Amino acid sequence: MPSVEAVTASSSAPSLSLAGLGWSEFFGDQLEPGDADLIPTRIAMVHRDRLSGLSQTGHTDLSLAPQATTGDYAVGDWVLVEPHSHLVRRRLTRKTVLERRVQGGRGPQLAAANVDTLFIVTSCNADFNIARLERYLALANEAGTTPVILLTKADTAEDAEAYQSQAAALQRGLAVVTLNPRISGAASALAAWCGAGQTVALIGSSGVGKSTLVNSLAGSAQQTGAIREHDAKGRHTTTARSLHAIAGGGWVIDTPGMRTLQVSDVAYGIDMLFAEITELAPLCKFRDCTHVHEPGCAVQAALKAGTLDPDRLARWRKLSDENQHNTPVLTGPRGAKSPAGRGKRR
Repeated sequence: MPSVEAVTASSSAPSLSLAGLGWSEFFGDQLEPGDADLIPTRIAMVHRDRLSGLSQTGHTDLSLAPQATTGDYAVGDWVLVEPHSHLVRRRLTRKTVLERRVQGGRGPQLAAANVDTLFIVTSCNADFNIARLERYLALANEAGTTPVILLTKADTAEDAEAYQSQAAALQRGLAVVTLNPRISGAASALAAWCGAGQTVALIGSSGVGKSTLVNSLAGSAQQTGAIREHDAKGRHTTTARSLHAIAGGGWVIDTPGMRTLQVSDVAYGIDMLFAEITELAPLCKFRDCTHVHEPGCAVQAALKAGTLDPDRLARWRKLSDENQHNTPVLTGPRGAKSPAGRGKRR
């Protein structure tokens, strides 16, 4: 797990109350009678060999039991801590968790935990990629977060409205915001998702303006880099995950840029993303219809009627096949079993 920079706080940072830190009944319901003397603490920094957190008393350096590792924790996690030794006794079940599988990795890589809204950042230039945005959306759906697409660099595009319409068509009810991260109004455009106690995270390729947006929300917390003119690709400016206080009372987690995103264990997220396809499947004549050549296929009927985009169907098929191929099969005493769908509490 990469190291994480210090928490950014300012004079306008939210008060360190449990509610201000993002605590809710979901976490309170997990407390047991024996936890009365323990301090609820939110993970703010994850280093290779140590953790730091925020509680009502402020910043705390945490210690782990001998058998525990920092790789078991994500920025945004809630843990229960002994008041004097600062030893982490227990991690509370996550409400949401953002994670991805990396090529050759033994398990999923934790990105952030207990995130309410995921800002998927892309720019109105060569970085805008429908297939990659769909991958991010599937990840957000599976995690249980609310996805919002942020379009940057609209001032440099000849037809920014075309980018907005393409993004909005990717998923039902999807919010799409066009903004310039460098102007003062950027933070106010996102205020609806950044209220007191709310946690947002930013994800997207390098150079699309994520660090600039973090700076707009939380002050000058991240370095920013320039865009290469010949291919609209940016330089990596964020190399670790970090928790920052938002002036409006919430919290923002910045993440390193990701050019590739392998989908795995996101079946529910894909179903939600491609709802117009998955809702047709129960109408097919055969329960195990592949939606390719079977008679009585409702998906193929919609395709022939012109109510279903063939490119969209092709991307759904490709993403579904990749997810099935990459999703590990869990084995146990009762044999092979698939992981649970949305709402995976870890």
